[in-house]
Amino acid sequence: MKTLGIECATEACSVALFDGDSLVAGELRMLGRGHAEHLVPMISELPDKGRAQRIVVSLGPGSFTGVRIGLAPARALGLAWKCEVLGYPTLALVAAMAGKTHPGPVSVCMTGGHGEWFMQDFGADGLPETALQSLVPANAGAAHELVAGTQAEALAKAQGHGTAVPCWPDARDVLRLPVTLLTADLAPIYGRAPDARLPA
Repeated sequence: MKTLGIECATEACSVALFDGDSLVAGELRMLGRGHAEHLVPMISELPDKGRAQRIVVSLGPGSFTGVRIGLAPARALGLAWKCEVLGYPTLALVAAMAGKTHPGPVSVCMTGGHGEWFMQDFGADGLPETALQSLVPANAGAAHELVAGTQAEALAKAQGHGTAVPCWPDARDVLRLPVTLLTADLAPIYGRAPDARLPA
């Protein structure tokens, strides 16, 4: 079975095509902005235009816009190809990536909104140990000595200890995720309340 991976919840935008457990092709681009213009062409540049029997896409947390940009083509391609579409938590992917070189429990620390950080702890099995939090840096703390993510170095420095694994989520590693974290519920995980509020 072929799987298409899509990840664009952060400044990085990445896609990957797998045949079974083997990576066929993939790419990560550090964009900052412009995911909407890059994502579909990146998928089209994959072998057979990325066509797969399963699509795995990030649900966030991350950029509000980036999360939605990833979900929109995933849903559309799922309908067009009549294939399964599953979502996964972005921080879980970062934890799985850290496990490639540092097996064991890890605290993930990622850039959030309005200067806050997304924080969550994961066990050696890659499953969450704590609930996702969005914290101001002064209140952030790692439960584990290993810290991974876009703010890993900043957190380790602030604490005065810890091994930092700075990284951005990459679709080329989605098959490292525990299968129990893949879900057919494609509701975005924003990690914090929206800035805009409806009037009472």
